[in-house]
Amino acid sequence: MKQNFTVRRFTARQGALDGVEAFLAVARHRSFRKAATELGVTPSAVSQAVRALEARLGVALFLRTTRSVGLTEAGERFLTRARPAFEELIAASQAARDLGGRPSGLLRITAPRAAVPILLEPVIAAFCAAYPAIALEIATSEELIDLAAQGFDAGVRMGKFIAPDMVAIRLSQPFPFMVFASPAYLRARKAPERIDDLGNHACLRMRRSDGSLAPWFFADGNKAVEAIVSGPFIASDFFTLRGAAVRGVGLAQLPAPIAAEAVKEGKLVPLLKAFAPMTPGMFLYYPRHRQMPPKLRAFIDHLKTGSDAKSRTRRK
Repeated sequence: MKQNFTVRRFTARQGALDGVEAFLAVARHRSFRKAATELGVTPSAVSQAVRALEARLGVALFLRTTRSVGLTEAGERFLTRARPAFEELIAASQAARDLGGRPSGLLRITAPRAAVPILLEPVIAAFCAAYPAIALEIATSEELIDLAAQGFDAGVRMGKFIAPDMVAIRLSQPFPFMVFASPAYLRARKAPERIDDLGNHACLRMRRSDGSLAPWFFADGNKAVEAIVSGPFIASDFFTLRGAAVRGVGLAQLPAPIAAEAVKEGKLVPLLKAFAPMTPGMFLYYPRHRQMPPKLRAFIDHLKTGSDAKSRTRRK
């Protein structure tokens, strides 16, 4: 069936707002001279601006005499609609200027769940206290998010997953991916000594955001090795895998920082250390801005301050 429809093209004529401020000033004071004083221009400039506006509209807006200035009927109608619209435009401009001049507004950051307690939680309270005009939102996701398309200001990811056109700021040092097991698991089975030994073990696996199962990665000298493993449990984040490994379900390959506390407490034991691949570390990344939003600049400076403080503590 043929459908009839009309395509409307919305365009703003160049100079559509020219003269509106002058018109409103004259209407407010009923005087070209007083309007000129308010606007900081000459009465002639105000008169020319109003005449140009009348010419574009094709109608007289003012009744002028040597003693007074009044509005025509068209001028009254134009004033009724133009004044609130112009005031709203000024308010909108000021709101945008405020966001561009001070740290405020909603700051949205996407990060994998595992990065939040290690990298972001330690700074959240201090940041929110220091910048009460900023609402900080952290959305956890294992997916590689398109920041601009999904409305995020910045993201946190491992360096190898960050697009080259992004600005990246280091949040952690490089760290290894290692295989871990609980002491209870190892009491029942011999610990693997080579990568090939994993075929005899229950290996906990990660489901990627695209639905595929992630292989385990190793470094055998200068050679990268990819191992397809199998086991009784699959999860979509490292914390869940760590929990299962602590409870003896099987071996888990995890970023070393995520397992560090469990290792310290004796709940996990690192295995196959000689084959652990190094990763470049975690980074905060964001699109390259001509003018960085103050809210994002404040967060970056806060992260750097916290990082510098940690470095000084370690040196002591």
